Amino acid sequence: MHRKVRLVLLGAALLVLLAAPTAGASHGQSTFFESPGLLLTNATRPAALVKLERLGVTALRVELSWHTVAPRANSVHRPSFDQTNPASYNWSHFDPLIEAAHSRGWQVLLTITGPVPRWAQANPHNGSLVYQPNAAQFKSFVTAVGRHYGGEVQLFSIWNEPNHHEFLEPQFNRNGSPASPRIYRALYQAGYGGLKASGIANPKVLIGETAPEGESRPRTPVRSRLNMAPLTFLRSMLCLNSAYRRAGSCGELPAAGWGMHPYRSGASPYLVPSNQEDVTIGSLSRLTRALDAAARAHMLPGGLPVYITEYGVMSKPNPYQGVPVAQQAEYDAIAERIAYSNPRVASFSQYLLKDDPLRHHNVGFQTGLEYVNGRPKPLLAGFPVPLTVSRQGSSYRLWGLIRPAGEATTASVEVRHRGSSRFVPLATVHTDALGYWTLSSTVAGAAWRVRWTSPSGARYTGPPIRAY
Repeated sequence: MHRKVRLVLLGAALLVLLAAPTAGASHGQSTFFESPGLLLTNATRPAALVKLERLGVTALRVELSWHTVAPRANSVHRPSFDQTNPASYNWSHFDPLIEAAHSRGWQVLLTITGPVPRWAQANPHNGSLVYQPNAAQFKSFVTAVGRHYGGEVQLFSIWNEPNHHEFLEPQFNRNGSPASPRIYRALYQAGYGGLKASGIANPKVLIGETAPEGESRPRTPVRSRLNMAPLTFLRSMLCLNSAYRRAGSCGELPAAGWGMHPYRSGASPYLVPSNQEDVTIGSLSRLTRALDAAARAHMLPGGLPVYITEYGVMSKPNPYQGVPVAQQAEYDAIAERIAYSNPRVASFSQYLLKDDPLRHHNVGFQTGLEYVNGRPKPLLAGFPVPLTVSRQGSSYRLWGLIRPAGEATTASVEVRHRGSSRFVPLATVHTDALGYWTLSSTVAGAAWRVRWTSPSGARYTGPPIRAY
């Protein structure tokens, strides 16, 4: 090595102030990965699972659609069959994935949700497949789900985004009063009862799975399809008034945690919405305060953890909400660090491995680690070794995770100085037993990255990350 370069590196090393080898939060968190298009398709599942293994994934979220497995789901007349018998349903769309996850020892979060069979709605002639699902029939269906998957699924959830009009209707009555919370409460109680009826003595079930934003006080009469703000939904579902005091005769609901999807497409993870009833990753304290208030009113168990069960950062080429792909990797890691730093958060998540295709009227989600053609984005390299860099006066605070490690390990951190195109070594960091690490440094840079080599020889190099 050239003597001048050695001296520069030595000077940089002397300026590095190593923090404790473990991250500051008091817990780890599981990371659920969801990519239904690839994982639920026979032709693409094997390769996708291999890729997820290399990325360090050990937990999946799977949305189980009632309509997909039910007999004669498009009929307005319910067929005659035993709705609690697993043999009455066609599970072939979901079995291979859940069996593959189970064989790998991966955790599965199974979200039991709509769309629903046409015959299971309050009005089967309604054009929707999410209109006031029948709670009693849902209980029978979930009983069958528990009997079929009870030995392979560790965590259940009842419904996907019940405060969103695409997943449950109606959200509001014509006079503007909440409608979906009452419907959802009945579905949740029925689903929980169905799991117990299946033979699962103490089912671990998430409540909520709410979308991040919506209306609190819609204009009346309500004419358009609207979403409901998650905290408005929470209070109404639990029979609480605006001060979180009992406003009805509801009893406490059992739950293992509150599920949440706290992302606004393309927005900074630091965003705090102006509507106090909305919840994003940057305003999680709103939700934990609401949960604590509900617990004080004896409507939910105390200290309920928050499960982030769907999250993604929209990137280009989305023409409306996408951020540059380099920033997608930075934002995603910042969001994961925010979640990790909150001791109430039990899980983080990544929605999509590969982007949805862009269509004229429906652009879908460009939250993937890869473009729709399979070409990698920076997030593909960043997901297994996420890194954040935060300015703290004249120093920098680095936080990271070696996701595939699964145990204590060491990794190399490199810095690129301003005006240079080369990365040079900054420090060797030691992770805790879960793979997390932190580092304090006074070395200024234009970008930082992480390198790690697994015990089997697989090499990981994260993308360049800027300071925020």
